[in-house]
Parts: sequence; structure tokens; C-alpha cells
Amino acid sequence: MVSSQLGSGVRPTRVRYAMLGLIACGTLINYLDRTILGVAAPMLTRELGINAALMGVIFSAFSWSYAAAQVPGGAFLDRFGTRLTYVLSVGFWSLFTLCQAFVSGITGLIGLRLALGVAESPCFPANSRVVATWFPRDERAFATGVYTVGEYIGLAFLSPLLFAAIAHFGWRSLFVGAGAVGLGFALIWWKHYRDPRESRANQAELDAIVAGGALLDQPLRQRFDWNAAGRLLQTRQMWGICLGQFAGNSTLVFFLTWFPTYLANERHMDWLKIGFFAVAPFIAASVGVLFGGWWSDRMLARGHSPNVARKLPIILGLLLASSIVAANFVQSDTLVIAILSLAFFAQGMAALGWTLVSDLAPEGMLGVTGGVFNLAANLAGIVTPLVVGAIVAATGSFFYALAFIGGVALLGAFSYIFILGDVRRIVLD
Repeated sequence: MVSSQLGSGVRPTRVRYAMLGLIACGTLINYLDRTILGVAAPMLTRELGINAALMGVIFSAFSWSYAAAQVPGGAFLDRFGTRLTYVLSVGFWSLFTLCQAFVSGITGLIGLRLALGVAESPCFPANSRVVATWFPRDERAFATGVYTVGEYIGLAFLSPLLFAAIAHFGWRSLFVGAGAVGLGFALIWWKHYRDPRESRANQAELDAIVAGGALLDQPLRQRFDWNAAGRLLQTRQMWGICLGQFAGNSTLVFFLTWFPTYLANERHMDWLKIGFFAVAPFIAASVGVLFGGWWSDRMLARGHSPNVARKLPIILGLLLASSIVAANFVQSDTLVIAILSLAFFAQGMAALGWTLVSDLAPEGMLGVTGGVFNLAANLAGIVTPLVVGAIVAATGSFFYALAFIGGVALLGAFSYIFILGDVRRIVLD
């Protein structure tokens, strides 16, 4: 942890927590904008005449472009830095969200989802860079948990409001509200975010975070090196974390896309009941993220190796996330929500992969490493909605869909146990 006072007697400022607050808010808006389609889906599908298989394609469309733009987005980040990259990303994704309120057909909706994916692609590599440059090593897992909780907290506490808005104003109102909030945040980001050397942080804080392993002085504006990127893709560590994150994201994507439809169609809940029950799993996931980050940093501070401190919460989380299949065998709505909440809590624990990106990325390649990692992670955003949609369309049930999600979680645990290897910075010869 950063010492409260250095040899000079000057107390370090705590500007890094303000920067963390900014990326936490950005992540909340990011996930709200990409996931309100799932909230709108039961009503939208009826209005536009969309069946389950086609809705799976629409859910998946975001991740086609999001995954494809990860490496270019990471390269842009390495070239132009965090502040400019993030404000352009937020501004454009918010505009595309707003435009979804005015679609009248499937083609326009798919086109805007593709554009949204491109615009959002640099967000998480940028988040990872902020944590790596602003935070010492033994605070990174908790910092990662704090901004990652934005993936869940928006829907956790806004779900009743979102479903009430649908009931009173229709599904289009969700996109208007979310887009407007995002455009406002873009202005806040541009005004307040700075990299460490350009910020209000005093020298005591800068010295302390550098002493703790923050990558403050590494070159931040790199040209893309195709040869280095190719060698990165050949490393065991990248394959391990990419496959593991794909598995963890599969559970997350289910909750962000098909979960409201599952409650409405499989469990036959009305709008108010869905809004009430949808809160619990997202709150559980929020707690899981923060707990996993706290536990990881605590183990590291107590002298456990990075292999134990970084990997154990993720592995246990993925193993426990596979319990989602138990929802197939109970009838009580309350018990179903309890099972899904446990599985989503566990997925939150497993969502610390971005901490490993900070620990493993070669010097000068945080953006590209994060882009490759997020590319693999968000292949789940392509595969999972399509597979679930196809299963539901073919069987009329979510039974085998939940079995698929549980099986993929077990595959992720296998990857972190047997493929990843040692947690140490990758050195490219």
C-alpha cells in the first residue's frame, strides 16, 4: 500500500482515486449502453416482429465489431494516450446509443449495434492502462474490482427504474436517456482526466506509486509493432488468460442479454416482478467483484505469490459459476434467483482478469495486450447470444442454454489451472 507519508514529510495526495472514480463511472455507462437492449428485448421483439434466433443475431452484432476493433483500438490507445482515446470513445458510443431510439427495422438496429461495438472497443484497454499507470501493484486488483463493478451496478440498482420506464414510456425511452447521460460524461472526462505527470498529484504520490510498481514512466505513445504483436500471441500466458476470460464472459453475456427474456418467457414473470428479481443477481455480482479484488490484494500483501493471489479467486469463481445449471431443476422463482445470484457472484469474482493484463503486459504494449485480451473475452459476446438463441429457438426452452453456460465456466477454470502458468511480466525477445 502507498505510505501515508514519505521521507520528505509531505503527505501524498490521493488523486489516483479520483481517476479511478472516473473510469468506474465510464464503465457503468459503457455497460448500461450496451446492455439496455437486453432490458428492451421482450417488448422490442414484439413490436418489430423478431424471433429468438434473430434476436440472438442482434445481441451478437455488437460483439462482432467490438471484438474486431480491439487490437486497432488498443493500438490507437498506445499511440494517442488515454485522455483523447476515452473521450472519443464515450462520445461516439453515446451518440450511437441515442440513435437506437429511432430505429424502425432490423437493418438499422444491427447497423447501430455494429457502430456501438467499434466505439466502445478502447474502453477496457484504457481502464487497464489507467490502473497500471496510477496504482501500485498491491492495489491493482481492488482498483480493477472498483471499476469492473460498473459492469453490474448500473443494472443492479437501475433495473426497477428501467422496467418502470418501459412500462410507462416504451422501450425507446431507455436509449434516449442512456445516450444523453453518456454525452454529458464525455465532457466531464475531458475536463478532469489527466495522466499522472500532468495531474494535480504531488511528487510524494508520484514517488510512492512508482515505488509500488506503477508503470508511470514507461513510454505511453507507441507505434504499433506487428512483429511484437505476433510474438505476444504465441505466449502461453496470453492463451491462458484469453481462454479463461472468454469463459467468464460467457456467464456475464448471458445475464446482460438473455436474462430478462429468460425471466419473462421461461419463468413467466410480469414487468414489475422482473424488475424486482433482476436486481439480486447484479447486486451479488457487484459484491463478488469487490470481494475478489480485496481478497486478491490481501493475499498478495500477506506474502502469497502472484500465482496464488491473482489466480485463486478467478479459478474458484469460475468453478462456482458453473452452478448456474442447477436453476434447471427447481420450480420456485425465489430459489431460481438465489441460484442465479450465486452464479453471478462467482462470475464477479472471476472478473479480475484485467489485473493479470496489468501484471503480464510487455513494456510499452499495455494497449495492444489489453486489446488482444478483450478480443478473446468478447468472442463470448458473439458466441453466447447466438448459441443461446439457437437453443431456445430449437427447443423452446433455456434448459440446454444454462447447461452450455455452466460447461464453458468449467473450461475457463481448466485454462487458468493448466494453461496460464506463472504470473509474471512477458518479455518478448
